[in-house]
Amino acid sequence: MKHLVMKILFSLLFSLLTFFTSAQPNAAPNIFIITTDGFRWQEVFNGADSILINNPKYVGDTAAIKQLFWDDSKEVRRTLLFPFVWKTFAKHGAIYGNRQIASKVSVSNPYKFSYAGYNELFTGFADPSIIANKKRWNTNTNVLEFLNNTNEYKNKVAAFTSWHLFNYILNKKKNTFHINSGNNTLVTDSSSANQFLINGTQQYVVDTLTPTRNDMLTFLTAKEYVQKHHPKVVYLGFGETDDYAHSGKYDGYLQSANAFDSYIAQVWYLINSDPFYKNNTHIIITTDHGRGKKSTTWVRHDMFTAGSENSWLMLLGPKVANKGEISNNDEMYTSQLAQTIAYLMNTNFTAPQSIEPILHNAFIEIKK
Repeated sequence: MKHLVMKILFSLLFSLLTFFTSAQPNAAPNIFIITTDGFRWQEVFNGADSILINNPKYVGDTAAIKQLFWDDSKEVRRTLLFPFVWKTFAKHGAIYGNRQIASKVSVSNPYKFSYAGYNELFTGFADPSIIANKKRWNTNTNVLEFLNNTNEYKNKVAAFTSWHLFNYILNKKKNTFHINSGNNTLVTDSSSANQFLINGTQQYVVDTLTPTRNDMLTFLTAKEYVQKHHPKVVYLGFGETDDYAHSGKYDGYLQSANAFDSYIAQVWYLINSDPFYKNNTHIIITTDHGRGKKSTTWVRHDMFTAGSENSWLMLLGPKVANKGEISNNDEMYTSQLAQTIAYLMNTNFTAPQSIEPILHNAFIEIKK
């Protein structure tokens, strides 16, 4: 009996050693890239807008929404809207884009709409031929497919997005990494009870005719896959902020942004509670474009609407210094993120198209 107990203990010890070995620092790094569509820098850094939150044209119940997201202090307001970002993320990472303190992040493409913005983000190239949000297979090579074609990340890349056009932006027809967009159900080798529930909810409850999936379903689908398969490169693309803005629903815009903050918090906790990801994972958070800076233009974004080019950026991870909110930085561009993603993964992104260089070390304060 004593020998049997010892065998069991040794077996358990070996299993634990094998489990924790997967998180050794010499393992290839991981990354989570997270976006929310068309969200303004003004709300990221100032919280709710004083004019919009009081306008019954854009808010169903101004008194109720102010109970949730209003305070006279912009520091308090932004923390009410993004509690995790400002209480935790800012202490461990770096946040760029507050133009009030000379921190600028911008898109390079002239059009300032989603397909062009996401193409720029993932390919490092502001393609002038992308002039509309249409079902067009993207011919530019993106950094996710590039990583998926390396030995370190082969079949370890996954993308989950609310907007259905990501099937075309990331070119699902050409690429072999896992892409789950719009109302696609999650299909894996083995199905869990959670997976059946998520797929069932999406199929029978949600209006599958809309081009954007509910962000919570996108998050739950991604979380289920990540916990089961442990991909090393993960993209999460949320869309409700832009949908509510285009509909002129400022209350929905704020509530979906607040939910986005909770998704970031859960990703951060997942990373830090899982030895596979802990201490070896970067997080990049941004948006695809800005939107109108005035109370009369905030509902739209295009090449003619001032403010549409304004973006923001959040970075966290073992190679990123915890500088908090950054001021007085040289202007940074979304097109530089593709090469920066590759750099954080210890490689150099090459493709047929012209690729913008990484964000300079002085900008993002990369640790040596």
